Amino acid sequence: MMKTIILLTGVADQQMALSTLLRAHNPALAFRGATTADELAAIEPEVLRDARLLSFTTSVIVPESTLAALGYGAYNFHPGPPQYPGWAPAHFALYDGARMFGATAHAMAGRVDAGPIIGVESFIIPDKISVRGLEQIAYVRLAHLFWRMSRDLACDPAPLAELPIAWCGHKSTKQMYREMCDLPPGISATELARRIRAFHDDFRGIPLTFALHGTRFQLATEAAQVAAAPEVVSPPLAVAS
Repeated sequence: MMKTIILLTGVADQQMALSTLLRAHNPALAFRGATTADELAAIEPEVLRDARLLSFTTSVIVPESTLAALGYGAYNFHPGPPQYPGWAPAHFALYDGARMFGATAHAMAGRVDAGPIIGVESFIIPDKISVRGLEQIAYVRLAHLFWRMSRDLACDPAPLAELPIAWCGHKSTKQMYREMCDLPPGISATELARRIRAFHDDFRGIPLTFALHGTRFQLATEAAQVAAAPEVVSPPLAVAS
């Protein structure tokens, strides 16, 4: 009998909303939360035996031993479509000039973003959208996908039905992201514009950089520019006599 849902999320605040939704479908469920690998590892084996794990917008990689110990499987909600598995999918989609994006739910396997797909949401990428804007839309569609599947996740102990959709495309990694942020000498204006649009973002803490005469320079993000701007103090108004 499935007794517990383990929620592995990017931030702890997400767990309240997700658990409230699942509990509405199955009030008998218990919940355990984790945001780090250590917190996940601390969950007792006897809990895992009667549990299903749901991973939502987290970078934590679940060990194969934990996946094998779960009695009712593990499912991940990935903020990108099947064409963009891996790390920071929105960034690579913008760099490629993709026209479609989305969100994917899949059974978890030993390799990241490789298990059978059980749910997909798709949308057309708006023209001239920023990478932050694209990630926000993807997050909303991912939340809708979770809502749409929540009854089955909470109530059906059997493995969820697989869709006839396969992962495709090259799986992105953090190292690939770093390489894209390392601007090569002689980069063309077109390529520079593509990289600035897709990777010039302060959210992931990996800035665009370039080397010149042995010195490495970093492109300032908008947040850094605002922080470095001097404070402007208005002079006192003169009072007419």
